[in-house]
Amino acid sequence: MRNPPSSSSPSNRQNGSKRDSGSSRGIASAGTSQPGLGSEGHDIPVARRSQLIKPQRRFRFRQSLLTATLLLAGTASLIWLFRDPIQRQLAPPPVRGLNVRQGLDGRLLGHFPYPEAPSSDLVDAAPGIALHRDAAEKFLAMQRDAAADGVSLRLLSGFRSIALQKHLFFDVGSQRNQSAEQRARVSAPPGFSEHSTGYALDIGDGQRADTNLSQSFEATPAFAWLVQNANRYHFGLSFPAGNTQGVNYEPWHWRFEGSAEALTLFEPAHRLTP
Repeated sequence: MRNPPSSSSPSNRQNGSKRDSGSSRGIASAGTSQPGLGSEGHDIPVARRSQLIKPQRRFRFRQSLLTATLLLAGTASLIWLFRDPIQRQLAPPPVRGLNVRQGLDGRLLGHFPYPEAPSSDLVDAAPGIALHRDAAEKFLAMQRDAAADGVSLRLLSGFRSIALQKHLFFDVGSQRNQSAEQRARVSAPPGFSEHSTGYALDIGDGQRADTNLSQSFEATPAFAWLVQNANRYHFGLSFPAGNTQGVNYEPWHWRFEGSAEALTLFEPAHRLTP
């Protein structure tokens, strides 16, 4: 009998080598990363990568949507906050015949807009001169007290209708060959005069008529008395020297601010005062 081939025979050795070689390749392939397989410590598998990309895209979309929403909300808020100035800029010029628009604060050539007082609010404070009843009461009291001190306060002008102010601005300005800008330094455009409210008045010295409506009025006893006492009666100088409205210095022009209505009307002018 022949003995079975030993394990050390050439055929067995050859087969063993093939098995060992296959095992080695298997071990090598197990430790090597291949695209799409993604063993631990290597690239994320394709399926898992696609699942991670989708949330990132959704996040970027939500972030863009939130940014756009905030921008729209901010723009709408600014439009609402500045709606009046925007409307003024889009509307036609407020004074017919004057191709000038109001500024962002509402001023036209330095003057704020003012309504015309209804006739029911006006009373005579001097022959041919009307004032708002509140201003008239305080002016007459101030006039009496000044007279007691030997000072003569003369009421030169009070309420003016918008129609009268139109004449003073355009017609008188034309007679004096003044441009709109030049005229506005001494007279307000119609619809922009304090006199239309009935709260503003021009005061002169009864003993110095030569200083009426002139800057020389500041050298009179009447002006000196007003500087010392006008606040007691709720009157204030409208256009002091160097005023920020750009209107010429008018020591004769005073306005009454002794009521809630008057304070509300002149509040924009107070905001402009440094």
